[in-house]
Amino acid sequence: AAAPWARGLLAVAAGLGLFYLVLRVPLRLRDSLAAVTVFLSTLTPKFYFALTVTSSFISGLIFVFEWWHFRKYGTSFIEQVSVSHLRPLIGGVENSPPAPAAFSAGENEASRQNMPECKVWRNPLNLFRGAEYSRYMWVTGKEPLTYYDMNLSAQDHQNFFTCDTDALRPSDTVMQKAWRERNPQARIKAAHQALELNNDCATAYVLLAEEEATTIVDAERYFKQALKAGEMIYRKSQNCHSQSPQHEAQLRRDTNVLVYVKRRLAMCARKLGRIREAVKMMRDLMKEFPLLSMLNIHENLLEALLELQAYADVQAVLAKYDDISLPKSAAICYTAALLKARAVSERFSPETASKRGLSTAEINAVEAIHRAVEFNPHVPKYLLEMKSLVLPPEHILKRGDSEAVAYAFFHLQHWKRIEGALNLLHCTWEGTFRMIPYPLEKGHLFYPYPSCTETADRELLPTFHEVSVYPQKELPFFIHFTAGLCSFSAMLALLTHQFPELMVVFAKAVSLVS
Repeated sequence: AAAPWARGLLAVAAGLGLFYLVLRVPLRLRDSLAAVTVFLSTLTPKFYFALTVTSSFISGLIFVFEWWHFRKYGTSFIEQVSVSHLRPLIGGVENSPPAPAAFSAGENEASRQNMPECKVWRNPLNLFRGAEYSRYMWVTGKEPLTYYDMNLSAQDHQNFFTCDTDALRPSDTVMQKAWRERNPQARIKAAHQALELNNDCATAYVLLAEEEATTIVDAERYFKQALKAGEMIYRKSQNCHSQSPQHEAQLRRDTNVLVYVKRRLAMCARKLGRIREAVKMMRDLMKEFPLLSMLNIHENLLEALLELQAYADVQAVLAKYDDISLPKSAAICYTAALLKARAVSERFSPETASKRGLSTAEINAVEAIHRAVEFNPHVPKYLLEMKSLVLPPEHILKRGDSEAVAYAFFHLQHWKRIEGALNLLHCTWEGTFRMIPYPLEKGHLFYPYPSCTETADRELLPTFHEVSVYPQKELPFFIHFTAGLCSFSAMLALLTHQFPELMVVFAKAVSLVS
Protein backbone atom coordinates (compact mmCIF):
# COMPACT_ATOMS: atom_id res chain seq x y z
CA ALA A 1 0.00 0.00 0.00
CA ALA A 2 2.99 2.32 0.63
CA ALA A 3 4.43 1.91 -2.90
CA PRO A 4 2.99 4.11 -5.71
CA TRP A 5 2.74 1.21 -8.13
CA ALA A 6 0.64 -0.72 -5.66
CA ARG A 7 -1.84 2.13 -5.33
CA GLY A 8 -2.04 2.41 -9.15
CA LEU A 9 -2.65 -1.31 -9.51
CA LEU A 10 -5.46 -1.19 -6.98
CA ALA A 11 -7.04 1.75 -8.83
CA VAL A 12 -6.93 -0.10 -12.15
CA ALA A 13 -8.42 -3.23 -10.60
CA ALA A 14 -11.19 -1.20 -9.01
CA GLY A 15 -11.94 0.52 -12.32
CA LEU A 16 -12.14 -2.76 -14.19
CA GLY A 17 -14.45 -4.21 -11.57
CA LEU A 18 -16.74 -1.18 -11.70
CA PHE A 19 -16.76 -1.29 -15.52
CA TYR A 20 -17.80 -4.94 -15.41
CA LEU A 21 -20.58 -4.27 -12.93
CA VAL A 22 -21.93 -1.39 -15.01
CA LEU A 23 -21.96 -3.32 -18.26
CA ARG A 24 -23.26 -6.60 -16.86
CA VAL A 25 -26.79 -5.42 -16.17
CA PRO A 26 -27.53 -3.91 -19.64
CA LEU A 27 -26.18 -7.03 -21.31
CA ARG A 28 -28.51 -9.23 -19.32
CA LEU A 29 -31.38 -6.83 -19.85
CA ARG A 30 -30.86 -7.01 -23.61
CA ASP A 31 -30.93 -10.81 -23.44
CA SER A 32 -34.12 -10.65 -21.44
CA LEU A 33 -35.76 -8.30 -23.95
CA ALA A 34 -34.77 -10.61 -26.75
CA ALA A 35 -36.35 -13.54 -24.95
CA VAL A 36 -39.55 -11.54 -24.30
CA THR A 37 -39.72 -10.53 -27.98
CA VAL A 38 -39.43 -14.16 -29.06
CA PHE A 39 -42.13 -15.14 -26.56
CA LEU A 40 -44.53 -12.41 -27.71
CA SER A 41 -44.06 -13.34 -31.35
CA THR A 42 -45.42 -16.82 -30.62
CA LEU A 43 -48.61 -15.63 -28.86
CA THR A 44 -52.00 -15.99 -30.57
CA PRO A 45 -54.84 -13.40 -30.78
CA LYS A 46 -56.84 -15.41 -28.26
CA PHE A 47 -54.19 -14.72 -25.64
CA TYR A 48 -54.32 -10.96 -26.21
CA PHE A 49 -58.12 -11.00 -26.07
CA ALA A 50 -58.11 -12.97 -22.79
CA LEU A 51 -55.46 -10.64 -21.36
CA THR A 52 -57.37 -7.43 -22.15
CA VAL A 53 -60.70 -8.85 -20.96
CA THR A 54 -59.15 -9.97 -17.67
CA SER A 55 -57.47 -6.59 -17.20
CA SER A 56 -60.73 -4.77 -17.90
CA PHE A 57 -62.66 -7.01 -15.50
CA ILE A 58 -60.18 -6.58 -12.63
CA SER A 59 -59.88 -2.82 -13.08
CA GLY A 60 -63.69 -2.62 -13.26
CA LEU A 61 -64.00 -4.44 -9.94
CA ILE A 62 -61.48 -2.08 -8.36
CA PHE A 63 -63.37 0.91 -9.77
CA VAL A 64 -66.72 -0.31 -8.40
CA PHE A 65 -65.23 -0.97 -4.96
CA GLU A 66 -63.50 2.43 -4.90
CA TRP A 67 -66.75 4.16 -5.86
CA TRP A 68 -68.73 2.28 -3.19
CA HIS A 69 -66.14 3.04 -0.51
CA PHE A 70 -66.12 6.74 -1.42
CA ARG A 71 -69.92 6.97 -1.37
CA LYS A 72 -70.15 5.21 1.98
CA TYR A 73 -67.16 6.62 3.87
CA GLY A 74 -66.17 9.71 1.87
CA THR A 75 -62.56 8.58 1.26
CA SER A 76 -60.61 6.54 -1.27
CA PHE A 77 -59.79 3.04 -0.03
CA ILE A 78 -56.47 2.88 -1.91
CA GLU A 79 -55.38 6.29 -0.60
CA GLN A 80 -56.46 5.37 2.92
CA VAL A 81 -54.48 2.11 2.86
CA SER A 82 -51.42 3.78 1.38
CA VAL A 83 -51.44 6.54 3.97
CA SER A 84 -52.24 4.32 6.95
CA HIS A 85 -50.15 1.21 6.20
CA LEU A 86 -47.74 1.60 3.31
CA ARG A 87 -46.22 4.98 4.13
CA PRO A 88 -44.98 3.93 7.61
CA LEU A 89 -43.44 0.77 6.07
CA ILE A 90 -41.34 2.75 3.58
CA GLY A 91 -40.31 5.23 6.23
CA GLY A 92 -42.52 8.11 5.22
CA VAL A 93 -43.96 10.57 7.67
CA GLU A 94 -47.69 11.15 7.58
CA ASN A 95 -48.20 14.86 7.16
CA SER A 96 -51.60 15.57 8.55
CA PRO A 97 -53.33 18.36 6.67
CA PRO A 98 -53.76 21.62 8.49
CA ALA A 99 -56.99 21.99 10.37
CA PRO A 100 -59.69 24.07 8.71
CA ALA A 101 -60.08 27.65 9.74
CA ALA A 102 -63.08 26.79 11.88
CA PHE A 103 -60.92 24.52 14.05
CA SER A 104 -57.56 26.29 14.15
CA ALA A 105 -55.79 26.25 17.48
CA GLY A 106 -57.36 29.34 18.98
CA GLU A 107 -56.09 31.91 16.50
CA ASN A 108 -59.28 33.94 16.74
CA GLU A 109 -62.47 34.07 18.71
CA ALA A 110 -64.63 33.00 15.78
CA SER A 111 -62.77 29.71 15.53
CA ARG A 112 -63.24 28.93 19.19
CA GLN A 113 -66.95 29.73 19.10
CA ASN A 114 -67.51 27.60 16.02
CA MET A 115 -66.41 24.34 17.63
CA PRO A 116 -69.60 23.79 19.71
CA GLU A 117 -71.61 23.69 16.45
CA CYS A 118 -70.47 20.09 16.04
CA LYS A 119 -72.07 19.15 19.34
CA VAL A 120 -74.89 16.63 19.04
CA TRP A 121 -78.23 17.91 20.38
CA ARG A 122 -81.40 16.16 21.44
CA ASN A 123 -83.99 16.42 18.68
CA PRO A 124 -86.81 18.53 20.16
CA LEU A 125 -89.34 16.86 17.84
CA ASN A 126 -88.10 13.27 18.19
CA LEU A 127 -90.65 10.55 17.57
CA PHE A 128 -91.89 7.81 19.90
CA ARG A 129 -89.98 4.54 19.70
CA GLY A 130 -92.88 2.16 20.20
CA ALA A 131 -95.62 4.08 18.39
CA GLU A 132 -93.57 5.40 15.45
CA TYR A 133 -90.02 4.09 15.04
CA SER A 134 -90.95 0.47 15.80
CA ARG A 135 -93.96 0.56 13.49
CA TYR A 136 -91.73 1.79 10.68
CA MET A 137 -89.38 -1.14 11.30
CA TRP A 138 -92.29 -3.62 11.33
CA VAL A 139 -93.54 -2.35 7.96
CA THR A 140 -90.25 -1.83 6.10
CA GLY A 141 -87.89 -4.20 7.90
CA LYS A 142 -85.35 -1.37 8.18
CA GLU A 143 -83.95 -0.11 11.47
CA PRO A 144 -84.60 3.68 11.54
CA LEU A 145 -82.27 4.38 14.49
CA THR A 146 -78.53 3.77 14.65
CA TYR A 147 -76.77 2.24 17.62
CA TYR A 148 -74.89 5.50 18.19
CA ASP A 149 -78.14 7.47 18.31
CA MET A 150 -79.80 5.05 20.75
CA ASN A 151 -76.69 5.01 22.92
CA LEU A 152 -76.85 8.80 23.19
CA SER A 153 -80.50 8.52 24.21
CA ALA A 154 -79.59 6.00 26.91
CA GLN A 155 -77.04 8.46 28.28
CA ASP A 156 -79.65 11.25 28.21
CA HIS A 157 -82.14 9.12 30.13
CA GLN A 158 -79.57 8.28 32.78
CA ASN A 159 -78.72 11.97 33.19
CA PHE A 160 -82.35 13.14 33.23
CA PHE A 161 -84.07 10.40 35.20
CA THR A 162 -81.54 9.17 37.79
CA CYS A 163 -79.83 10.68 40.83
CA ASP A 164 -77.67 9.63 43.78
CA THR A 165 -80.63 8.94 46.08
CA ASP A 166 -82.14 6.25 43.81
CA ALA A 167 -80.50 3.55 45.93
CA LEU A 168 -82.87 4.49 48.79
CA ARG A 169 -85.94 3.50 46.77
CA PRO A 170 -86.21 -0.04 45.31
CA SER A 171 -88.31 1.05 42.32
CA ASP A 172 -85.83 3.76 41.32
CA THR A 173 -82.98 1.27 41.72
CA VAL A 174 -84.69 -1.03 39.24
CA MET A 175 -85.24 1.86 36.83
CA GLN A 176 -81.61 2.90 37.17
CA LYS A 177 -80.67 -0.51 35.78
CA ALA A 178 -83.44 -0.37 33.19
CA TRP A 179 -82.04 2.77 31.53
CA ARG A 180 -78.72 0.95 31.06
CA GLU A 181 -80.26 -2.09 29.39
CA ARG A 182 -79.63 -2.48 25.65
CA ASN A 183 -82.45 -4.94 25.02
CA PRO A 184 -85.83 -3.14 24.65
CA GLN A 185 -87.76 -6.08 26.07
CA ALA A 186 -85.50 -6.14 29.14
CA ARG A 187 -86.15 -2.42 29.67
CA ILE A 188 -89.91 -2.90 29.42
CA LYS A 189 -89.79 -5.86 31.81
CA ALA A 190 -87.78 -3.82 34.33
CA ALA A 191 -90.33 -0.97 34.12
CA HIS A 192 -93.16 -3.37 35.00
CA GLN A 193 -91.08 -4.68 37.93
CA ALA A 194 -90.60 -1.11 39.17
CA LEU A 195 -94.37 -0.52 39.05
CA GLU A 196 -94.94 -3.68 41.06
CA LEU A 197 -92.65 -2.24 43.74
CA ASN A 198 -94.12 1.27 43.54
CA ASN A 199 -97.25 2.10 41.56
CA ASP A 200 -96.25 5.81 41.56
CA CYS A 201 -92.92 5.37 39.79
CA ALA A 202 -93.12 8.12 37.17
CA THR A 203 -90.01 7.09 35.21
CA ALA A 204 -91.42 3.58 34.72
CA TYR A 205 -94.53 5.05 33.07
CA VAL A 206 -92.24 7.22 30.90
CA LEU A 207 -90.34 4.18 29.64
CA LEU A 208 -93.54 2.26 28.90
CA ALA A 209 -94.99 5.27 27.05
CA GLU A 210 -91.87 5.60 24.91
CA GLU A 211 -91.23 1.94 24.11
CA GLU A 212 -94.18 -0.34 24.92
CA ALA A 213 -97.07 1.79 23.64
CA THR A 214 -97.76 0.99 19.98
CA THR A 215 -100.07 3.96 19.36
CA ILE A 216 -100.00 7.63 20.33
CA VAL A 217 -103.22 7.10 22.32
CA ASP A 218 -101.56 4.42 24.45
CA ALA A 219 -98.48 6.59 24.90
CA GLU A 220 -100.65 9.52 26.06
CA ARG A 221 -102.39 7.27 28.60
CA TYR A 222 -99.05 6.22 30.09
CA PHE A 223 -97.81 9.82 30.16
CA LYS A 224 -100.93 10.95 32.02
CA GLN A 225 -100.19 8.35 34.69
CA ALA A 226 -96.58 9.55 34.75
CA LEU A 227 -97.78 13.15 35.14
CA LYS A 228 -99.94 12.28 38.12
CA ALA A 229 -97.11 10.42 39.85
CA GLY A 230 -94.49 13.00 38.81
CA GLU A 231 -96.42 15.99 40.21
CA MET A 232 -96.85 14.27 43.55
CA ILE A 233 -93.14 13.40 43.80
CA TYR A 234 -92.17 16.92 42.64
CA ARG A 235 -94.21 18.57 45.43
CA LYS A 236 -92.54 16.34 48.02
CA SER A 237 -89.09 17.20 46.67
CA GLN A 238 -89.87 20.93 46.79
CA ASN A 239 -90.67 20.72 50.49
CA CYS A 240 -87.35 19.13 51.48
CA HIS A 241 -84.88 20.18 48.78
CA SER A 242 -82.95 22.49 51.13
CA GLN A 243 -82.15 19.79 53.67
CA SER A 244 -79.08 18.37 51.91
CA PRO A 245 -77.27 18.31 48.56
CA GLN A 246 -78.76 14.88 47.91
CA HIS A 247 -82.27 16.32 48.19
CA GLU A 248 -81.34 19.12 45.78
CA ALA A 249 -80.16 16.52 43.25
CA GLN A 250 -83.43 14.66 43.71
CA LEU A 251 -85.39 17.87 43.07
CA ARG A 252 -83.47 18.43 39.83
CA ARG A 253 -84.24 14.90 38.74
CA ASP A 254 -87.95 15.23 39.60
CA THR A 255 -88.05 18.56 37.74
CA ASN A 256 -86.54 16.92 34.66
CA VAL A 257 -89.12 14.13 34.81
CA LEU A 258 -92.01 16.56 35.15
CA VAL A 259 -90.86 18.80 32.28
CA TYR A 260 -90.23 15.80 30.04
CA VAL A 261 -93.67 14.33 30.73
CA LYS A 262 -95.51 17.61 30.13
CA ARG A 263 -93.64 18.18 26.90
CA ARG A 264 -94.39 14.71 25.58
CA LEU A 265 -98.05 15.11 26.53
CA ALA A 266 -98.14 18.30 24.48
CA MET A 267 -96.57 16.43 21.58
CA CYS A 268 -99.19 13.68 21.91
CA ALA A 269 -101.96 16.30 21.76
CA ARG A 270 -100.31 17.80 18.64
CA LYS A 271 -100.13 14.40 16.92
CA LEU A 272 -103.74 13.60 17.82
CA GLY A 273 -105.01 16.85 16.26
CA ARG A 274 -105.67 18.80 19.49
CA ILE A 275 -103.33 21.57 18.38
CA ARG A 276 -104.69 24.46 20.46
CA GLU A 277 -104.46 22.31 23.57
CA ALA A 278 -100.86 21.47 22.65
CA VAL A 279 -99.99 25.15 22.15
CA LYS A 280 -101.44 26.03 25.56
CA MET A 281 -99.49 23.24 27.27
CA MET A 282 -96.24 24.37 25.63
CA ARG A 283 -96.78 28.01 26.58
CA ASP A 284 -97.58 27.06 30.18
CA LEU A 285 -94.49 24.85 30.34
CA MET A 286 -92.23 27.66 29.06
CA LYS A 287 -93.69 30.06 31.64
CA GLU A 288 -93.39 27.58 34.51
CA PHE A 289 -89.79 26.62 33.73
CA PRO A 290 -88.21 29.59 31.87
CA LEU A 291 -84.67 28.51 32.75
CA LEU A 292 -84.97 25.29 30.74
CA SER A 293 -84.71 27.06 27.38
CA MET A 294 -81.91 24.68 26.36
CA LEU A 295 -84.59 22.02 25.81
CA ASN A 296 -85.77 24.09 22.79
CA ILE A 297 -89.47 23.78 23.63
CA HIS A 298 -90.01 26.89 21.49
CA GLU A 299 -89.30 24.78 18.39
CA ASN A 300 -92.24 22.53 19.29
CA LEU A 301 -94.33 25.66 19.76
CA LEU A 302 -93.29 27.09 16.39
CA GLU A 303 -94.32 23.94 14.55
CA ALA A 304 -97.72 23.81 16.29
CA LEU A 305 -98.40 27.51 15.59
CA LEU A 306 -97.52 27.01 11.92
CA GLU A 307 -100.05 24.18 11.79
CA LEU A 308 -102.66 26.61 13.17
CA GLN A 309 -101.49 29.19 10.59
CA ALA A 310 -101.12 31.65 13.46
CA TYR A 311 -98.35 33.55 11.69
CA ALA A 312 -98.52 36.58 13.99
CA ASP A 313 -97.86 34.33 16.99
CA VAL A 314 -95.02 32.65 15.09
CA GLN A 315 -93.47 36.07 14.47
CA ALA A 316 -93.76 36.88 18.17
CA VAL A 317 -91.90 33.69 19.11
CA LEU A 318 -89.20 34.44 16.54
CA ALA A 319 -88.81 37.97 17.90
CA LYS A 320 -87.85 36.45 21.24
CA TYR A 321 -85.65 33.54 20.12
CA ASP A 322 -84.17 34.72 16.80
CA ASP A 323 -81.72 36.91 18.67
CA ILE A 324 -78.04 37.40 17.88
CA SER A 325 -77.05 36.29 21.39
CA LEU A 326 -78.99 33.00 21.22
CA PRO A 327 -77.96 29.83 19.37
CA LYS A 328 -79.59 29.35 15.99
CA SER A 329 -81.23 26.31 14.46
CA ALA A 330 -82.71 25.33 11.13
CA ALA A 331 -86.21 25.75 12.62
CA ILE A 332 -85.48 29.36 13.58
CA CYS A 333 -83.75 30.39 10.34
CA TYR A 334 -86.08 28.66 7.90
CA THR A 335 -89.25 29.71 9.74
CA ALA A 336 -88.07 33.33 9.58
CA ALA A 337 -87.46 32.86 5.84
CA LEU A 338 -90.89 31.27 5.41
CA LEU A 339 -92.67 34.22 7.01
CA LYS A 340 -90.86 36.73 4.78
CA ALA A 341 -91.44 34.58 1.72
CA ARG A 342 -95.14 34.41 2.57
CA ALA A 343 -95.46 38.17 2.06
CA VAL A 344 -94.25 38.05 -1.58
CA SER A 345 -94.33 34.44 -2.81
CA GLU A 346 -97.89 34.46 -4.15
CA ARG A 347 -97.11 37.22 -6.68
CA PHE A 348 -93.43 36.38 -7.27
CA SER A 349 -92.34 35.55 -10.82
CA PRO A 350 -88.67 35.22 -11.83
CA GLU A 351 -89.38 36.60 -15.32
CA THR A 352 -91.11 39.69 -13.93
CA ALA A 353 -88.45 40.17 -11.27
CA SER A 354 -85.67 40.05 -13.89
CA LYS A 355 -87.36 42.82 -15.88
CA ARG A 356 -88.37 45.28 -13.15
CA GLY A 357 -85.97 44.23 -10.40
CA LEU A 358 -86.75 43.06 -6.88
CA SER A 359 -88.92 45.06 -4.51
CA THR A 360 -87.86 45.75 -0.95
CA ALA A 361 -90.04 42.96 0.43
CA GLU A 362 -88.68 40.52 -2.16
CA ILE A 363 -85.10 41.49 -1.32
CA ASN A 364 -85.84 40.85 2.36
CA ALA A 365 -87.32 37.44 1.53
CA VAL A 366 -84.35 36.47 -0.66
CA GLU A 367 -81.88 37.59 2.02
CA ALA A 368 -83.75 35.55 4.63
CA ILE A 369 -83.56 32.48 2.38
CA HIS A 370 -79.84 33.04 1.81
CA ARG A 371 -79.34 33.34 5.56
CA ALA A 372 -81.20 30.09 6.20
CA VAL A 373 -79.33 28.24 3.45
CA GLU A 374 -75.99 29.44 4.77
CA PHE A 375 -76.86 28.10 8.21
CA ASN A 376 -77.95 24.70 6.89
CA PRO A 377 -77.41 24.13 3.15
CA HIS A 378 -78.92 20.61 3.24
CA VAL A 379 -82.53 21.65 3.90
CA PRO A 380 -83.61 22.97 0.43
CA LYS A 381 -83.11 19.61 -1.31
CA TYR A 382 -85.57 18.01 1.12
CA LEU A 383 -88.09 20.87 0.92
CA LEU A 384 -87.92 20.83 -2.88
CA GLU A 385 -88.19 17.00 -2.78
CA MET A 386 -84.92 16.55 -4.62
CA LYS A 387 -83.94 14.01 -1.95
CA SER A 388 -86.09 11.44 -0.18
CA LEU A 389 -86.80 11.82 3.52
CA VAL A 390 -86.35 9.25 6.28
CA LEU A 391 -87.59 9.28 9.86
CA PRO A 392 -85.63 11.90 11.83
CA PRO A 393 -83.11 10.60 14.39
CA GLU A 394 -83.43 11.15 18.13
CA HIS A 395 -80.35 13.41 18.04
CA ILE A 396 -79.33 15.99 15.47
CA LEU A 397 -76.22 17.90 14.53
CA LYS A 398 -76.86 21.58 13.98
CA ARG A 399 -76.06 22.67 10.42
CA GLY A 400 -75.82 19.01 9.43
CA ASP A 401 -77.87 16.63 7.32
CA SER A 402 -79.53 15.13 10.41
CA GLU A 403 -80.95 18.54 11.37
CA ALA A 404 -82.13 19.05 7.78
CA VAL A 405 -83.98 15.73 7.82
CA ALA A 406 -85.61 16.55 11.17
CA TYR A 407 -86.69 20.01 10.04
CA ALA A 408 -88.04 19.00 6.63
CA PHE A 409 -89.88 15.98 8.06
CA PHE A 410 -92.16 18.24 10.12
CA HIS A 411 -92.09 21.55 8.20
CA LEU A 412 -92.41 20.51 4.55
CA GLN A 413 -96.20 20.66 4.87
CA HIS A 414 -96.03 24.26 6.12
CA TRP A 415 -93.97 25.34 3.09
CA LYS A 416 -96.39 23.61 0.74
CA ARG A 417 -99.35 25.33 2.38
CA ILE A 418 -98.07 28.81 1.46
CA GLU A 419 -98.58 29.31 -2.27
CA GLY A 420 -95.38 30.13 -4.14
CA ALA A 421 -93.05 29.68 -1.16
CA LEU A 422 -91.31 26.62 -2.61
CA ASN A 423 -91.10 28.32 -6.02
CA LEU A 424 -89.31 31.29 -4.44
CA LEU A 425 -86.98 28.93 -2.59
CA HIS A 426 -86.27 27.01 -5.81
CA CYS A 427 -85.36 30.21 -7.69
CA THR A 428 -83.09 31.73 -5.05
CA TRP A 429 -81.47 29.16 -2.73
CA GLU A 430 -78.46 28.33 -4.91
CA GLY A 431 -77.49 32.01 -5.04
CA THR A 432 -76.26 31.65 -1.46
CA PHE A 433 -73.15 29.78 -2.55
CA ARG A 434 -71.88 32.72 -4.64
CA MET A 435 -71.51 34.71 -1.42
CA ILE A 436 -69.54 31.98 0.34
CA PRO A 437 -67.11 30.47 -2.21
CA TYR A 438 -64.98 28.97 0.58
CA PRO A 439 -67.53 27.93 3.23
CA LEU A 440 -65.03 25.96 5.34
CA GLU A 441 -62.78 29.01 5.67
CA LYS A 442 -65.06 32.02 5.84
CA GLY A 443 -68.80 32.53 6.27
CA HIS A 444 -71.02 35.49 5.42
CA LEU A 445 -73.53 35.77 8.29
CA PHE A 446 -72.40 32.77 10.34
CA TYR A 447 -69.14 31.18 11.31
CA PRO A 448 -67.43 28.96 8.70
CA TYR A 449 -69.25 25.74 8.00
CA PRO A 450 -67.89 23.00 10.31
CA SER A 451 -66.06 20.18 8.56
CA CYS A 452 -67.09 17.55 11.13
CA THR A 453 -70.75 17.28 10.09
CA GLU A 454 -70.37 14.45 7.58
CA THR A 455 -68.76 12.06 10.07
CA ALA A 456 -71.32 12.73 12.80
CA ASP A 457 -74.28 12.54 10.41
CA ARG A 458 -73.14 9.13 9.16
CA GLU A 459 -73.29 7.94 12.77
CA LEU A 460 -76.73 9.47 13.42
CA LEU A 461 -78.56 8.58 10.20
CA PRO A 462 -79.39 5.02 9.05
CA THR A 463 -77.15 3.31 6.52
CA PHE A 464 -79.86 3.16 3.84
CA HIS A 465 -80.00 6.97 3.76
CA GLU A 466 -77.60 8.79 1.45
CA VAL A 467 -75.98 11.43 3.63
CA SER A 468 -75.85 14.90 2.11
CA VAL A 469 -72.31 16.31 2.03
CA TYR A 470 -71.42 20.03 1.93
CA PRO A 471 -69.33 21.29 0.29
CA GLN A 472 -69.25 18.56 -2.35
CA LYS A 473 -66.00 16.57 -2.40
CA GLU A 474 -64.07 15.97 -5.60
CA LEU A 475 -63.69 12.39 -6.73
CA PRO A 476 -60.36 10.88 -5.61
CA PHE A 477 -57.60 10.32 -8.17
CA PHE A 478 -57.83 6.53 -8.00
CA ILE A 479 -61.49 6.55 -9.06
CA HIS A 480 -60.55 8.47 -12.20
CA PHE A 481 -57.52 6.23 -12.72
CA THR A 482 -59.37 2.92 -12.36
CA ALA A 483 -62.24 4.19 -14.53
CA GLY A 484 -59.77 5.16 -17.28
CA LEU A 485 -57.89 1.87 -16.96
CA CYS A 486 -61.12 -0.12 -17.16
CA SER A 487 -62.31 1.82 -20.21
CA PHE A 488 -58.94 1.52 -21.98
CA SER A 489 -58.71 -2.22 -21.29
CA ALA A 490 -62.26 -2.76 -22.48
CA MET A 491 -61.51 -0.85 -25.69
CA LEU A 492 -58.42 -2.97 -26.31
CA ALA A 493 -60.43 -6.14 -25.70
CA LEU A 494 -63.07 -5.00 -28.20
CA LEU A 495 -60.46 -4.15 -30.85
CA THR A 496 -58.67 -7.46 -30.28
CA HIS A 497 -61.93 -9.34 -30.71
CA GLN A 498 -62.89 -7.46 -33.89
CA PHE A 499 -59.43 -7.18 -35.49
CA PRO A 500 -57.31 -10.00 -34.03
CA GLU A 501 -54.57 -10.09 -36.70
CA LEU A 502 -54.11 -6.33 -36.75
CA MET A 503 -53.83 -6.14 -32.95
CA VAL A 504 -51.23 -8.96 -32.93
CA VAL A 505 -49.13 -7.00 -35.42
CA PHE A 506 -49.55 -3.89 -33.27
CA ALA A 507 -48.48 -5.76 -30.11
CA LYS A 508 -45.38 -7.18 -31.85
CA ALA A 509 -44.48 -3.72 -33.15
CA VAL A 510 -44.74 -2.28 -29.64
CA SER A 511 -42.56 -5.07 -28.28
CA LEU A 512 -39.93 -4.46 -30.98
CA VAL A 513 -39.86 -0.71 -30.27
CA SER A 514 -39.51 -1.35 -26.55
